[in-house]
Amino acid sequence: QVHLVESGGGLVEAGDSLRLSCRASGLIFDDTAMGWFRQAPKKEREFVAALSWSGKTTIYAESVKGRFTISRDNSKNEVYLEMAGVKPEDAGVYYCNADSTPYYDVLRASASGSWGQGTQVTVSS
Repeated sequence: QVHLVESGGGLVEAGDSLRLSCRASGLIFDDTAMGWFRQAPKKEREFVAALSWSGKTTIYAESVKGRFTISRDNSKNEVYLEMAGVKPEDAGVYYCNADSTPYYDVLRASASGSWGQGTQVTVSS
């Protein structure tokens, strides 16, 4: 059974940086594409970023492109989300997501991927 545990959320000021981590178990991590989603209060969960099994292929939502960086360490079974220049609209619960293949498909992963419990990011302006 896939188990994803996020960490690193917290309260930050607008303009600050934050690093989220997700530790995965129960899957062949270096054969699995990983991603991050987020959900703000009263809004639907939205895609943030994802990367392929090797980390060489990355995709980002337009709203975070140039500010967030996704990366992974296959030796640790971990994926990270570096958030720079955080904005109030970045606030929400951030969820780690595991797709079922080495290359990420947002729709497939959203519909049938595995999820962590989420970590809260709060941004003060």
